[in-house]
Amino acid sequence: MTQEIRATVQPVAAWVGGVFLALGILGFVPGATTGYERLRMAGQDSAAMLFGVFAVSLLLNVVHLAFGVGGLVFGKEPASARLYLIGGGALCLGLWGYGLLTEDASPANAVPLNAADDWLHFGLGVAMVLLGLVTARSR
Repeated sequence: MTQEIRATVQPVAAWVGGVFLALGILGFVPGATTGYERLRMAGQDSAAMLFGVFAVSLLLNVVHLAFGVGGLVFGKEPASARLYLIGGGALCLGLWGYGLLTEDASPANAVPLNAADDWLHFGLGVAMVLLGLVTARSR
């Protein structure tokens, strides 16, 4: 009986995906999301806050859910798990830059984003890229 050897990057990608799934689900849970009655489709009109800190919208919650499913699906193979972590980290860093350049009250703030979201995206982006680089090399 042979046992499949999984690269470290695979469970890491799946774990990150699980975190995004949990965040997506919690974005729809009153209590975890304060101002739930003000949750809107997108944009700065959505005044709901995940954990009372991070601006969320229906669109952002769905993106978190999709990103979470992506982590579980891409985590099945080492190369795709690495791509998920590095590519997803790059997307988070791009979102961080977008958030820094976009005023909170601006119509261009379609996601919506606030300062807490910006720095969370920075931290997630750096962590995901590093995890993708470091864990893909180990077995």
